[in-house]
Amino acid sequence: MIALEIASWFFLIAGSFFSIVGGIGIIRLPEFFSRMHGGGITDTMGAGLILIGLLCLAGPTLVAAKLIAILFFLTITSPSSCHALAHSALIHGVKPELDVKPKPNTMMNPPYGPRDGDAS
Repeated sequence: MIALEIASWFFLIAGSFFSIVGGIGIIRLPEFFSRMHGGGITDTMGAGLILIGLLCLAGPTLVAAKLIAILFFLTITSPSSCHALAHSALIHGVKPELDVKPKPNTMMNPPYGPRDGDAS
């Protein structure tokens, strides 16, 4: 019984950590898509680990069955909603900001021919 409670507390603390980090990510990250990633981490990992921790404490009861159903629907709907939101943002013209800036006067495609290290 004590091992199950230790496992439960581990999952609860880990889920709380992911939720806090995801919340900080929503506030601190610079653009829409990065913030959405922080929200997805909060939903899927944080709430999922908290539900697993509660599941360890519930034992084989009706409450455990309900927690499993919530965990299943959370696992399916959270990534799907993040994908739908990102797809809608792209369609409506929100472009992701990339840190990589192209250098002027460089070719977009690499030249065709032997590269350094290729056998002649």
